[in-house]
Amino acid sequence: MTAVKAAAVRNSAGVLLSRDILTKLRVDKGDLVHVVETTNGFELIPNEPDFKTQMSLGEGIMREDRDILRKLVI
Repeated sequence: MTAVKAAAVRNSAGVLLSRDILTKLRVDKGDLVHVVETTNGFELIPNEPDFKTQMSLGEGIMREDRDILRKLVI
């Protein structure tokens, strides 16, 4: 477990993450990170929570309709 520090940011507060944590999340300064509440607390997610589901659906459509998509490209 890693402890992080809440710091004042104008009229609000922010959480400071180490370079190691940013690297593991694959995010950089200024990137959007989603905070999802779970039964065990909160989870930081580097992309939209539904992103994996949306990508799987898109890949399925591309596989099923490969011939149609090729014709559209030409």
